[in-house]
Amino acid sequence: MPKVIGVRFRQAGKIYHFDPGRNTIEPGMSVIVETARGVEMGEVVSGVEEVPESELVMPLKKVLRQAAAADLSQAAKNREKEAEALIKCEGQIKRHGLEMKLVGAEYTFDRSKVIFYFTSDERVDFRELVKDLAAIFRARIELRQIGVRDEAKLRGGIGPCGRNFCCTSFLCEFVPVSIRMAKDQNLSLNPTKISGVCGRLMCCLRFEAGAYEQPRKEHSTRGTAKCEERRGGSGGN
Repeated sequence: MPKVIGVRFRQAGKIYHFDPGRNTIEPGMSVIVETARGVEMGEVVSGVEEVPESELVMPLKKVLRQAAAADLSQAAKNREKEAEALIKCEGQIKRHGLEMKLVGAEYTFDRSKVIFYFTSDERVDFRELVKDLAAIFRARIELRQIGVRDEAKLRGGIGPCGRNFCCTSFLCEFVPVSIRMAKDQNLSLNPTKISGVCGRLMCCLRFEAGAYEQPRKEHSTRGTAKCEERRGGSGGN
């Protein structure tokens, strides 16, 4: 089985697998890796382990090196440039009169690409905007439309419980949440009580759903068994 490490590129982000090669890699290290987007820097969250190929996306990209002081400095500068990029992009959006809400900006580590995240209630024709942004930043431009849950994850904040958003703190991927989960937990179905800041059902409804689902199934099974016993008893009489 291939030996891989798990790398995350943002807090509570998805974990991607990479080939460590001959590098000595340990959790907590920052590494420079090759990705589909280009060269990136990420944090190692799981050390070297063997994983079946069926669970991997082959071929694996390799770890180029452990991040040096110069790499960490460049990553910090990228974060500063992202704040500047947001201001410039917002100005261009207003100039073009586009109905879109800019949420965030992200430079790839090597600054070959700038990714802008936005939300919109409708389809947006941003072709002219991309041309202007490419001329301003002298890099490849990607405009990515995201949903309200992704916006909350990207921005972060404090939930109704008084703690940081689960999606920002530790939830790597969004999981399906249904109104049935609130009903099973005997919660108020008032939308303001069971919805998060993003306006969707709170992700934490999913956390305790299993604890309620199993007893409900057992109760249903016992009830069905009793009904069958009664029917059998009636037939015997």
